[in-house]
Amino acid sequence: MRADDAFPTFLVWDNDGEPPKGEWIQVLWRGYGQGGDAAGYSIPRFVEEHADTLRARFLAWLHELGETQLDGRRFLDCLTLRPGLSYWWMTLLVEKNYCKSRCLSEAVKLLALEEMLGANHACKIILASADKNLASAFRHWCSNASWDFDWRRLSPQPSQDSVRGKVYRWLPRPIQALLTLRRYFRCRGSFRQIDSGLLAKSTAETTFCSYLFNLDNVSAQAGRFLSYYWTDLHELLEQEATAVNWLHHFIDHESIPTAQAAQALVTHFNQNRETLQRHAIIDGALSWSVIWRVLRDFCRIAMMGLRVRKIRCHFRPAGTKLDFWPLFKLDFHESMFGSAAIWNCLFLNLFEKILKMLPRQRLGVYLQEGMGWEIAFIHAWKAAGHGKLVGVAHATVRFWDLRYFFDPRTYRRSGINDFPLPDVVALNGPAALSAFRVAGYPVSRMIEVEALRYLYLNDFSSQIAENGNNSDSLRILVLGDISPAITRKQMQWLETAAPSLPANSRFVVKPHPACSIREEDYPGLKLRITERPLGELLGDCDVAYTSYMTSAAVDAYCFGVPVVSVLDGDAFNISPLRGRPGVIYATNPDELSSAVLHAWGSKEVNARETYFCLDKQLPRWRSLLSSSADCNTI
Repeated sequence: MRADDAFPTFLVWDNDGEPPKGEWIQVLWRGYGQGGDAAGYSIPRFVEEHADTLRARFLAWLHELGETQLDGRRFLDCLTLRPGLSYWWMTLLVEKNYCKSRCLSEAVKLLALEEMLGANHACKIILASADKNLASAFRHWCSNASWDFDWRRLSPQPSQDSVRGKVYRWLPRPIQALLTLRRYFRCRGSFRQIDSGLLAKSTAETTFCSYLFNLDNVSAQAGRFLSYYWTDLHELLEQEATAVNWLHHFIDHESIPTAQAAQALVTHFNQNRETLQRHAIIDGALSWSVIWRVLRDFCRIAMMGLRVRKIRCHFRPAGTKLDFWPLFKLDFHESMFGSAAIWNCLFLNLFEKILKMLPRQRLGVYLQEGMGWEIAFIHAWKAAGHGKLVGVAHATVRFWDLRYFFDPRTYRRSGINDFPLPDVVALNGPAALSAFRVAGYPVSRMIEVEALRYLYLNDFSSQIAENGNNSDSLRILVLGDISPAITRKQMQWLETAAPSLPANSRFVVKPHPACSIREEDYPGLKLRITERPLGELLGDCDVAYTSYMTSAAVDAYCFGVPVVSVLDGDAFNISPLRGRPGVIYATNPDELSSAVLHAWGSKEVNARETYFCLDKQLPRWRSLLSSSADCNTI
């Protein structure tokens, strides 16, 4: 069968490099290829060209899955865990976290491939891939469409897991979940020594929920809590003499590597009598009774998972012959029987205990990133009878960061297991407001506030520093990602591209706080690792090199530094600068070296639009914190 016949054969190439030649039409599953290449198709390129339609179709499918009728009840009602709370909203499927679920991009790519084929009815699809779940999804699709299918299995990448990790992955998921709980208790059990009645004695009427990293270490050593998430808001709270309860998520990292170190730091904060703040680590509510309730909820969820197993027959998007079950079955099983279920149960019971303990709070504020724990926090907050709750989208809102987006029908309120929402979501400027509006988020639940994390941009000129392009050496600022895999690829591409750059090039690396980078892992690069504030580093570089998803790219862009970003066909283009002029994307190491040199030699200043609200007087935050009535929404 020739590729130009009425019913051609398609080779879907899920691998790096060029696909083999043959009597088929090439379809690049990961690569971007060359624009306008008539010899084949690029799925990542097609996804970008039809992004609005594809995102809307995927979100519509997910909404309709939750509404699916099983034995006369909606699927999401079958997962009721608390009165008014469906566990559906806490699952990995609804969380849609690209760091946890590679299947998100695979599902959208399948939608893209089906749409791209259109009237080109295939007689056969050949899939060259190492992914057995993707192969299973293709097999189901071809069977439903009455097409021939051939899976040419490629060798998978060598596993980076240790022997212990490999053994753990082969264990049944309930065993994995119990081992996760055991490891959690062993690592975090010392938090039980913290006075659990501290919050009960608090006179504060405002509570913030944040992370215990990204701190000003100098201030922390002096017993003063100063987080780069909240920046100038700390000073405002002190000026207004606002008493605040701080609930901290502890995530071990280099600055605070152990539970003991976290406990000592929080104790140090609470001993500072010059502030009206009380600090508590969420894990401090851990007790044997909490562990018992966690196990009880885990068993209930597992039983619900067994009762709704027939949902696997409903993973077909409407109007298609696709079947997403092979892609999402791991997320479903992990959410119902595995470690994700244990973590969700832990957060729910810890928040319920803490928020019942607190005197009634007038205002609650938390970092909104679309994580599963946020659903537990929202439910526990409202169940405890506290006041207004504000979710703060503190960073950039990226088009393909699906954690922030839902089908508009999801926001409708029926009074039965509605999607848990904060009373308002605080958005940090025009870009975020526009993204939420376009996605159909209720306007009455949006409010604009100053972009706390980006206020430092006021201190710098919007023009590129004069010494930037006149430097004798090329100064590249590497901004790391939160994902170890993405960071590894980003650094490997740079190591491959480095020989094509000037010999005296300087590489300054600022890792993400939650993902370290070690010099010895990249011997081909002379790196200088630093934790200096980003604002200082941007004033001393010629080019900022970023991953395709880090929000730090916007800092560089707004500062006037040329930005070069990796564009990897393995996943969505999560760049916060997607669609913005003046940003150069590289789809392979060769393009990277050319892009960096082009950016270095460019005399053009980025045509920047207003991203953030940057009023250092914080009038919007002042209004939000002082208002005891409804917040003034936009």
